[in-house]
Amino acid sequence: MRRGPAAWALLPLSGLFAAVAGLRRELWRRGWLASWRAPVPVVVIGNVTAGGSGKTPLVAHVAMALRDAGWAPGIVSRGYRRRRDAPDPMPVQVDSTPDEVGDEPLLLRRLCDCPVWVGSRRARAAQGLLRAHPEVDVLLSDDGLQHFALARDVQLVVLDGRGTGNGWPLPAGPLRERATRPRDATLGPGALASGAPQPFFALRRSMGELRNLGDSSRLSLHEFKARFASAPVCAAAAIGHPEQFFGMLRHAGLELARTASAPDHQALSPELLAQLPGLVLMTEKDALKCSLRQPELERLWAVQLRLEVDPGFVPWLLARLARATLRPHDGFTSA
Repeated sequence: MRRGPAAWALLPLSGLFAAVAGLRRELWRRGWLASWRAPVPVVVIGNVTAGGSGKTPLVAHVAMALRDAGWAPGIVSRGYRRRRDAPDPMPVQVDSTPDEVGDEPLLLRRLCDCPVWVGSRRARAAQGLLRAHPEVDVLLSDDGLQHFALARDVQLVVLDGRGTGNGWPLPAGPLRERATRPRDATLGPGALASGAPQPFFALRRSMGELRNLGDSSRLSLHEFKARFASAPVCAAAAIGHPEQFFGMLRHAGLELARTASAPDHQALSPELLAQLPGLVLMTEKDALKCSLRQPELERLWAVQLRLEVDPGFVPWLLARLARATLRPHDGFTSA
């Protein structure tokens, strides 16, 4: 994002946005607004920029790593764009629908096989989860970096290839709050490590297996290329930054005949998909919202996202969590 004429024109509004965000944060920091302290460690995984930056895949990675290390993780999320008449808060089941619980929480429930709760207030979702699952000994918050009602022990900021854009707050730039806001660690492409708050852990996203939406068969990238060498391949996405998904596919050696996109969290309509010839690749999140009654389901393929995280990250996080178990269960931790 550049500091062009439009960004300069919006700069006064950005100043107002930054002032309001700063005041709100200061009220929480001073304890004038109360936050709830969970009886277990809380890890918040979020970003300082608007739009997706890969938070949800990292939440899944952390949940599975913690489970492998002997912890019993639970996940809370807002459940963005779910039905307004849905219970609040509520648990996410494997057979829940995206309009009930949100697409990202449903994906996390299916990927991680651990308790997931959604709610407009993350603290209430956390309380509901812990009452229903007393075995949970660590909570992960998918996003929520700017929502201080849930006190946190570890704050992780996730960046993608865009970094912090032009460095200005919304609406002149992409920042929800100042880029230097406190955090315990930053994760992102290694190229962003220079000048970043420490510690910084490199995070690389790449293409994994492909799953057919018709028969659920799975192919490696090599097998997919060999089987469909002569077929046109297209891609569609309804995520925050679809070009990053399309770029990942091209980087993997796939030639895309056409691409199509829709606003984040919306379903890819049958009409949009019908405009794309041959095979159509999409994200796992988009695949959740494809109806099983959709025509030509067998030509649709969901692409698994593979994360490669700095091998020092999980040991660092485990050490932080070990320290967090020693702190008192009430009070406010500065955000």
